[in-house]
Amino acid sequence: MAHLVEQMAYVGQTPWHGLGNQLSANQPIEVWQQQAGMDWDIKEAPVQFTDVVDDTQSRLITFPQSKVLYRSDTYAPLSVVSQRYQVVQPREILEFYRDLTEVSGFQLETAGVLKGGKKVWALARTGHSATIQANDVTNAYVLLATACDGTLATTAQFTAVRVVCNNTLAVAIDDTRGAVKVPHSTTFDAEAVKRQLGISVSSWDTFMYRMKMLSERAVKHTEAEAFFRQLFSDPRQDAATQPNERAMSKTLDIYNGRGRGAELGSSKGTALGLLNSVTEFVDHERRARNTDYRLDSAWFGQGAALKQKALDRTLEMLT
Repeated sequence: MAHLVEQMAYVGQTPWHGLGNQLSANQPIEVWQQQAGMDWDIKEAPVQFTDVVDDTQSRLITFPQSKVLYRSDTYAPLSVVSQRYQVVQPREILEFYRDLTEVSGFQLETAGVLKGGKKVWALARTGHSATIQANDVTNAYVLLATACDGTLATTAQFTAVRVVCNNTLAVAIDDTRGAVKVPHSTTFDAEAVKRQLGISVSSWDTFMYRMKMLSERAVKHTEAEAFFRQLFSDPRQDAATQPNERAMSKTLDIYNGRGRGAELGSSKGTALGLLNSVTEFVDHERRARNTDYRLDSAWFGQGAALKQKALDRTLEMLT
């Protein structure tokens, strides 16, 4: 079976997704670039095709509106994009963190390449953390990712990682969806993105305050069942259509004590427990072709959308 992860690296304990080459702490950006498989460039070439005139003649025609993106090391094609498309190189994703790691106390923890180079990312711990209750600690990270296959703008976002279970959750910035996004129709300006993220550092405190409020919101068993049933039902389908029973049953089991940290006071019988059960389900338990696909989904795809939906609905329980 093909894997999504081309190559990646990490420091510290094995990440929740269990992938990558382990590095010692405080490695320079250049080492990360090599070990994470990000030491190549995205090149451009015109789109051309062959027009067969007859059995003896053909002609090469250029399509000026588009260009092909390909890898400099393997020459593998990545995508066909418009001429307006602005490339973000893999090294730029890591360079984003150079001054943050050398001056601001950030620590790179994982970086890598997905889908043969179509998607690249790096994740760094900011040094911010918060404790909801005695043994329930959450650390703040900054995730920067980009894709050249049309699936993702260059995106920087704060990400919360719950220590007890390594669950990940995007942190909302100023009541938005929690990210600074730079479309590929414009030039990626790393310093401008950092300034926007800098303004949002205070949102970490707001986010953790909301998590604490969720930990104090008691939930009845019938309310929990209704929450999961609604979460895993598709509003686009007929009302008689059954929800995803397997997913609903699994998350309910996680919530009822089988999850990592489910018995902590912050989670047991609370709205935060509902949210934690969904993040654990997405990151660790949801069906996926393999761990690579689970990572891609949990950070960038349907899994990330499901976690956001759960966050929105638990926060509605506070009103």
